[in-house]
Amino acid sequence: MKTSILLCPVALVSFALILQGQPPSPARSVEAARKGPGSAEMKLRVSGMTAATQVVVWGQDYLFLATSPAAATISIDSQPQKPLTQVDATHWMLLTKMRTGVLHQYQFYSAGKTLGARGDAVGYNPDSYPVAGTPHGKLSEKYTRVSRIYEGMKYDFWVYASPGVDPNVPAPLMVWQDGQGLIGEFSGLRLITVTENLVAQGLIPPMVHVMIAPGTSAEGKPMRSVEYDTVSDHYPRFLMQEVLPEVEKTYKLRQDGYSRAIAGESSGGICAWNAAWFMPDKFSRVHSAVGSFTSIQWRSKENADGGNVYPFMVRKDPKRNIRIWMSDGFDDLENTHGSWPMQNIQMANSLKSREYDFHFRFGTAAHGGAQAALDLPESLTWLWRDYDPKKDSQDFTMDPAEKDKPFFRVTISNRDAW
Repeated sequence: MKTSILLCPVALVSFALILQGQPPSPARSVEAARKGPGSAEMKLRVSGMTAATQVVVWGQDYLFLATSPAAATISIDSQPQKPLTQVDATHWMLLTKMRTGVLHQYQFYSAGKTLGARGDAVGYNPDSYPVAGTPHGKLSEKYTRVSRIYEGMKYDFWVYASPGVDPNVPAPLMVWQDGQGLIGEFSGLRLITVTENLVAQGLIPPMVHVMIAPGTSAEGKPMRSVEYDTVSDHYPRFLMQEVLPEVEKTYKLRQDGYSRAIAGESSGGICAWNAAWFMPDKFSRVHSAVGSFTSIQWRSKENADGGNVYPFMVRKDPKRNIRIWMSDGFDDLENTHGSWPMQNIQMANSLKSREYDFHFRFGTAAHGGAQAALDLPESLTWLWRDYDPKKDSQDFTMDPAEKDKPFFRVTISNRDAW
């Protein structure tokens, strides 16, 4: 005797995505959760989930998911733990409504222990959601190349052209590190969606995004830290001599630094600053989130600098013509390489002391892209403000409102400091 199972359209779409190895969209995940933990749709949604925890956000709906053989709970915004409801033998869920436009910190628990890392759920702003009728850009296939500058290193990259980009007319450029995490409409940062909305509103110019993944050496060694955390001109030369010429086989690019930005998170953040520092005539706009201005690649015996030197180089070396948006959070990393919160504050004060055109946002987030995702519509608008395609240069100066503000000062909030 055969058994037939009828699935509603939501479940059919989810089933197709799961077969392709893709999670359903946030909207479909929330719709499945609304049908309840015992529904076929919700059981299907978690059937392929192996991660310890997962958070899905769609508007004011926040879906918290956990994988554990024992019952799971969650603390949100430091409030008492709430129980999650069981979906199947190893999956648990909580669907709740919360504010948007802010971050919500959370921690899962199971069997009396923490489950997964403390995280931040992003209450995305309106421009991070698709808007009906907004034109879409074009995302390339994945390109794979072998580097000469990083001898034998294999790396991947993608190219996205926003609406309004003509392949035959030189376009503004933005280079993104850790590009493998930016692909898709609902990546954590929602870069493509935000870009299309801001271009449609005239808040940023039509542009080309180049999204580069960290490479792997010929011996199979990850090269991310070597590429991103090293204080030298190797990485910007890699971009200029190897990556961008490949991009220009398809799209013409503006050659002036005024029309070029570079961005990244963590080590990608210092990488972005490093490229602009060594080549401000090629990259004059920087977007750094939880930047690793720490000693990851500092090797004293080899006289090799680490990113920890940048706050002092900014204070004492000749000033570069750079505009930078920075963000970090007080719950960022503290380890043998240094203190991410303290180094970012130090970097911000150094930029202020030299009257750079900078903006520093310091929130509550842990290490990750949550603050950057929350801020992206605002930060991209700020970074590209007053862009004029008729110009090829601009002297970036500190905003008068920033000049009137004091240096950043630290207070201790999590313990007795007396």
